[in-house]
Order: sequence, then C-alpha cells, then structure tokens
Amino acid sequence: MSDTSPRRRGLLGLLTDIPTLVRELIAREIELVKAEVIGKLKSLGIGIGFLAGAVIVLLGMLGVLLTAAVLALALVLPGWAAALLVAGVLLIVAVILGLIGYRKLVRTGPPIPTVSIDSLQRDLNAIKGIGKREKS
Repeated sequence: MSDTSPRRRGLLGLLTDIPTLVRELIAREIELVKAEVIGKLKSLGIGIGFLAGAVIVLLGMLGVLLTAAVLALALVLPGWAAALLVAGVLLIVAVILGLIGYRKLVRTGPPIPTVSIDSLQRDLNAIKGIGKREKS
C-alpha cells in the first residue's frame, strides 16, 4: 500500500531545516536591500543630473547667448538695460532647473533601504517570538 498523504516530519527533521531556511531568508533580505538601495541611488542620480544640467546651461549660455542677446537688444534699448534683461531671463531658467533638481532630491530622501530594514525587523521579531505573526 502506498501512502499518498504528505509525510509527517518529526521535530528533529524540522530543527535541522532551520539553518538552511535562515540562510535563504538572509540571502533574500540582502537581495531586497540591494534592489532598494539601487532604486534610491538611481533616483538621486536623476536629481543630481538636473542640478548638473542647470549648471551646464548657465555656463554655456553665459558666454554665447548673453553676448548675442545683449548685442541684439542694444539696438532698441540702452546697452545696460539690454544686459540686465538678458541676465534676468538666464537667472529665471537656472532657478527653474535648480528647483526641479532640488525637489527630486528631497522627494527621494536618503538612500536608506527603509522597506528592507522593516522587513528584517519583522523577521527578527518573528525569530524572537515578539509581536503578531503575519498570515500569507
């Protein structure tokens, strides 16, 4: 007679599986931490890229565009007024780009893997027998 029901394991069999299960749990948690940190660093990189873009725009435009705009406006306005007008427009563009980059950095927050840390804390509490158990 063959028994098709699942084999009941003894306490010793279950206890011998604990190190393997803990090792697998730790490996998965490390992968989760890696994925979360990489995601946050990518987002921070985008914010830094916007700030770098603002600086590049400022430096490139200060030379060529500033001179061309001042010379063009000097035909209708006094030279000093043309220079002030062009400088004001460049300042507005730089502020807008800087604010976009700053908002991106603030929204992202520090690259701390909060989700993974919470998961690790729940696992530690479960191992210690503290708190409620979650049903999957």
